[in-house]
Amino acid sequence: MDINKWKSMAIKKNKWLALKGLCSEKFRAPASMWEKIFDDYIAYQAKKKGISKDKYMDELIKKGQKK
Repeated sequence: MDINKWKSMAIKKNKWLALKGLCSEKFRAPASMWEKIFDDYIAYQAKKKGISKDKYMDELIKKGQKK
């Protein structure tokens, strides 16, 4: 697996089970559902800040690369 393309993270089991339940209702894989939830949240925050989704995402990526 290319560690520059993929990262993993741990979440609490009850949140994982809820995500799997949500996925079964929406016919999505957990990774796809996570991306949709994340993208929706990014769009929401960008709208609150009055900037484009892409610009906000770029700002977040730059912050994440600083460490």
